[in-house]
Amino acid sequence: MGFRRRRREEPRVDLTSMVDVVFLLLIFFMISTTFVETPGLSIKLPTAGAGAVPKEQREVKIYLSQEGELFLHKEPITFEELATQLDGFGKELAKEMTFLLLADEQARHGKVVELMDAARSAGFGKLAIATENRPQRP
Repeated sequence: MGFRRRRREEPRVDLTSMVDVVFLLLIFFMISTTFVETPGLSIKLPTAGAGAVPKEQREVKIYLSQEGELFLHKEPITFEELATQLDGFGKELAKEMTFLLLADEQARHGKVVELMDAARSAGFGKLAIATENRPQRP
């Protein structure tokens, strides 16, 4: 019997479906990604020397003792007097100044929060709470 030999086809991988999936993923990521351009402004601000605040007046030091006593630059003061004093700086000047709070570690938390709230309502832009460095352990 004479059987005909069939030509054997070479095995090949059909890439059509994989290319379709890659294009679908590409389209999905292109649509779901948003590109937002933020325009930049180039501004050169003028300089002025008359409105400069001396360095020693750029911070207000408030001391709070363990007993709840308040001191403004080491002078005793009541909370009401302090609030009036802080408001006297004005919002614009206070925004540039630092409110430095030096509270005793045993001071009541409520008093510290009241002082921070008074500084915020007076318009202070910077608040710092003073601490001491911890001794290094050997």
